[in-house]
Amino acid sequence: MIFFTTLAGAAQGLLLVLVGIQFSVQWRLAQAPQALFIAGAAVILVLSAIGLVAATFHLGRPMRAWRSAAMWRTSWLSREVIVLPAFMAAVAVWGGFHWLGTPSAAAAIIAAVLALLLYLCTGMIYAAVKAIKEWATPMTPVNYALLGLASGLLLSTALTAWLAPGFTPLLAKLTLGAIVLSALARGATLWRNLSLVPTTTTQTAIGVRHPKIDQKAQGAMGGSFNTREFFHGKTPQAVQTIRWSAVVLGFVIPAAVLAITLGASSAVMLTLLFVVQWMGMLAERWSFFAEGQHPQNLYYRSRS
Repeated sequence: MIFFTTLAGAAQGLLLVLVGIQFSVQWRLAQAPQALFIAGAAVILVLSAIGLVAATFHLGRPMRAWRSAAMWRTSWLSREVIVLPAFMAAVAVWGGFHWLGTPSAAAAIIAAVLALLLYLCTGMIYAAVKAIKEWATPMTPVNYALLGLASGLLLSTALTAWLAPGFTPLLAKLTLGAIVLSALARGATLWRNLSLVPTTTTQTAIGVRHPKIDQKAQGAMGGSFNTREFFHGKTPQAVQTIRWSAVVLGFVIPAAVLAITLGASSAVMLTLLFVVQWMGMLAERWSFFAEGQHPQNLYYRSRS
């Protein structure tokens, strides 16, 4: 899921930026080669496909993945499963119109709406889990969208540096602003999560009011499904290291480079900068999942 959400998020952000460029061209505000949109569509589809394949490894039985769409009336996961292929199909149609030399505004709008809807579905999968207070906030889908847009903007900056350099300086400035905004939103969410007071404690779980209760084991000598699926198993020091890696790689380095160069870097440098940012997004997404305090961990997190 970490690979899926970061890769698909960047692909959705790239689509939104390219749609904006398309309309600026149609409104005679700028000029852009068709190769930019064709290559962009190909990149979006490749990233989405890689993310989709990676997501199947999260399933217990990948061959039954098609059944995940059955509960679309009540499940955000089912809605995501439906919206993602629809988004990819819309991008393929949109790119096909550009390949034919006849850009379609309708195809662009449909693809953009599906990209935004996919951000909502992905974020709401976790925001709808009320038992995990760290995720159950409107900021979850907002952060997914802002971080994805920041990644997509940086990817579009690199892509235009290769194919349409005239757009690169403006996109670099927009990317810098998006990185700062996404960092502020993610920082505010992290501050909120660290300030949360748990409603369930070891004391309330077993009905003992003693101020200090230490769990020494989960009742078994080894691991279990619960320890594998609901707890990351890392030490607090490792969690802090990963969290700071997300800050440095995902926000500080990209923002610093863009602020200094303002898009004047080479296409190779901007591409490498996107890779660095994506590594930071991997750490950020791992940190997001690690922040979720599953109530069942009161029983199963510790083991002999």
